[in-house]
Amino acid sequence: MDNILMYYLRVSQHLSHQFRNHFGKLELTFPQALALSTLNDQGPMPISKLAELTGSANSTISGVVDRLERLGLAKRKRSELDHRVIYVEATEKYRKLQDRAEAGVNEYFAQLLSAHLTVQERETIAQGLALLDKAIISGQEESERKRQKGKEV
Repeated sequence: MDNILMYYLRVSQHLSHQFRNHFGKLELTFPQALALSTLNDQGPMPISKLAELTGSANSTISGVVDRLERLGLAKRKRSELDHRVIYVEATEKYRKLQDRAEAGVNEYFAQLLSAHLTVQERETIAQGLALLDKAIISGQEESERKRQKGKEV
């Protein structure tokens, strides 16, 4: 069990370093690059959807979008159908910047892995990470059920 945590921490550290090196050329942080890459791939979306797709809290991604707006790389736009809903989208300035990066987050990660791992190895890692994710979510749900049950008493 200790090996799982150790490897997770090491891999996270290595990936952070790789992404910082790659996206630092563009003067973007990893969360900024991830948000922009998601917007570029998926199109305009509400902050809540962007938060969900990037694995961030709404308040965190809102701060990231604030900084991206100041850089002119993203913009907020009110929905024409429901003025309460605000969409975020990548700008043309980002698309030009992305050309310099040669790859967005997903493409860069795929290049990084495919250079050193076989398809079977990548599938094995994906399956292991999916199991880890499932176990953590199950544990969180169980803790929440226990917490709720304790409130009922």
